[in-house]
This record gives sequence, structure tokens and C-alpha cells, in this order.
Amino acid sequence: MEYFYTFLKGFAMGAANVVPGVSGGTIAFITGIYQRLLDSLKAFDVRALRMLMKMDIGGFAKHVDLGFLISLGLGVLASIVTLAKILKDAYASSPVLVDAFFFGLILASIFSVGKMVKKWRPFEIVALLLGCGIAVWLAFLEPAAENKNLGYLMVCGAAGMCSMIIPGISGSFILLLMGNYKLIILNAVNDLRALKFAESLPILIPVGIGAVLGLVVLSRVLSWLFKKYHDTAVALITGFVAGSLVIIWPWKSIAESVVIDGKVKVIAWHRELPDLMLANTWVAVAWLVGGIALIAVTEKLASKG
Repeated sequence: MEYFYTFLKGFAMGAANVVPGVSGGTIAFITGIYQRLLDSLKAFDVRALRMLMKMDIGGFAKHVDLGFLISLGLGVLASIVTLAKILKDAYASSPVLVDAFFFGLILASIFSVGKMVKKWRPFEIVALLLGCGIAVWLAFLEPAAENKNLGYLMVCGAAGMCSMIIPGISGSFILLLMGNYKLIILNAVNDLRALKFAESLPILIPVGIGAVLGLVVLSRVLSWLFKKYHDTAVALITGFVAGSLVIIWPWKSIAESVVIDGKVKVIAWHRELPDLMLANTWVAVAWLVGGIALIAVTEKLASKG
């Protein structure tokens, strides 16, 4: 049953990545598998390579927690194939309702995650405010211009991957801010699907190298921080999650957008107070409450994982 619950958590992570402003790392954190995920990623080291070279598959699987990674990965994949498509369509037709649901989910998770801090001291409060401030600051940044420089592409890969495993920060949102969302996600990936290797590989190879390096380095740093400075690290992550509420606030209108290959990408919002005289507002509030209620279920899953 353990791997079944891990599959469900991976399913939730995959679905969350569809919604702008929500990261799979946030779901991993609030379902209680974040530390295990970091440790598993960190385990891909020289020792793991030696085990593979010696064909010690059993030892390798135990060392990297392969059963956990496979069940989690299958959940993410199943979500992308099924629920994520439904959620993407729902977001296109009813973005306020979807945002409201995830807003409620993340809002409730702040308190459940905050309980993981064993002792709130001044340093933890500073870390909380710092994390919140960084997330809010990112939400209001102006996007940079497109840049095909090799080094910058590696930095984009590292930043995109790092933000995907840092709760509260969306990887696609970071790439949009760095100016290379169209270049990497839309152009290069689509060129690869069309087997246009000459156009896609010069972009995707340095991005991939940066992503792998970022994942290897950050997973080790975060794992070390969680073990050495647990309360401070959790407080910082809680701040990131809290700050992400600014990005996913349900009631907003477009302030600035760009058209990328015929698709509108919003880069700035006007955030507004909900109109309590509208029936749709109360429907959104109901979805928000539903997101809050779901936290009780995820906490039970976490206790069984």
C-alpha cells in the first residue's frame, strides 16, 4: 500500500504543475514526501554508478530508493496523461475556480507545514519572511529578453529545474521571467517532437545539462539544510509557499500579456477583491473551501506514506 499512496501523491504533483504558480514541489512538501524525494535524488552518486557497473541491481535499487521513485514517477506520468489534461481544459474555461481550489489548498497547507517547525525562534521568523518576500518579488518581476547564449541556457535549465523542486515556485514561471519560455518550451520542444534535431538540440542540450547539474547540486544542498537546520529550512519553504498565494490569487484581470505562437501568456496581473454580489464568486469560494478540506485527506495520506 505504501507505493500506492506514493503513486497518488505523484498523481497530485503532476496535476499541480498544470496550474500557473503551483509547483509539484509544493505538493510533495505538503504530502510529506519532500525529504524522501530529496534524499532519493541525492543518492544518484558515484556509489550508485559503481553498483550499476557491477550489475548490483538490488543494491542500486535500495540505495536510490528506486521503488519510491518509480511509483512517484508513474503517478506523475498518469496524471499528465489523464487528469492534467482535464485540469488544463478546466483552467482554460474556468480559471477562477481552479485558482480558488489551489489557493485554498495552499492556504491550508501553510499551517500544516508550519507545524513541522519544532520551535519558532527569531531566526525562523526571519527565514519565513525572507521566503515569502522572495516569492512575492518574483511574482512582480518584469520578464527578461530572449537569450540564446550557451551559458545562459544552462542557467535557465538549472533555474527551471531548481524551481520545480522548491515548493512555491513554478518552473515554467521562472523560464517566462528569464525570457526563454518560448525558445525552450514552445520552439525547441516542438522542434524535437517534429524530429528537427538541428534546431532543437543546440537549445535543449545545454538546458538539459544545466537542469541535471542544478538538480544534483540543489538536492544535496536542500537535503543537507533539512537535516542540519530543519526548522529554519522548513520556515523558509513555508515562506515560499505563502508568497506563492500572490501568484495564484483567483480574482485578477490581465494587466500585461504577450502572444507567443498564437497563445496569450500573461506576464502581469491586476489583483482585485472578489465581487460578493456575483453568484460565481460564491462558487469560487466553495471551491476554495474544498481545497482547504482536501488538506485533511493529504495529511492522512502523508501519515501512511
